[in-house]
Amino acid sequence: MGRGIIRNTPLAWAAGNGHEEVVKLLLGRNNVNADKPDQDGRTPLSWAAAQGHEGVVRALLGRNDVNPDKPDVGGRTPLSLACYRHEGVVKMLLGRDDVDPDKQDESGRTPLWWAAYCGRGEIVKLLLGRDDVNPDRPDDYGQTPLSQAVLYGYPGVVTLLQSRKSAADGAAQARRVVAPATTTRYRYPVVLTAHTPFPL
Repeated sequence: MGRGIIRNTPLAWAAGNGHEEVVKLLLGRNNVNADKPDQDGRTPLSWAAAQGHEGVVRALLGRNDVNPDKPDVGGRTPLSLACYRHEGVVKMLLGRDDVDPDKQDESGRTPLWWAAYCGRGEIVKLLLGRDDVNPDRPDDYGQTPLSQAVLYGYPGVVTLLQSRKSAADGAAQARRVVAPATTTRYRYPVVLTAHTPFPL
């Protein structure tokens, strides 16, 4: 008998296999914990998100006793797991205020890192549309989303990440003014920001 059979609840099995009607039946019982993790820390929502079962994810997200951002023992959240290939689930999770779209797992890897690693351009685009996602955040080994897209040869993802970086760099540059050293008071160029007054 496999360890998975021992550790998983009936709800987790139903959720991971996409049996939406069975999930709803189990959720209707008072003695079923809708957010119970297994030995790896994965909840029924984590299993459903990892497999892309949108109907099950929607049913679980409708519960007040389900934490949509609960990490497993490796720090992987339902969003992080969905970023392998399940755009619809990613959209549902990003639509919630109680999901951190930039949460790092135990290796320092964010949902964007995983989406880039898997070459999922549409999911990368969704995450890059968020102001609270850092596109350059490295993992614990110094690997960024861009480095993964380059390493595994995903040109579309590389373009998306570089475009976001260029836009961010351009915005930062627009907020800075470089005053040339044309007076005897300053020997070197003076870098001024929007909050720095020009010298009289």
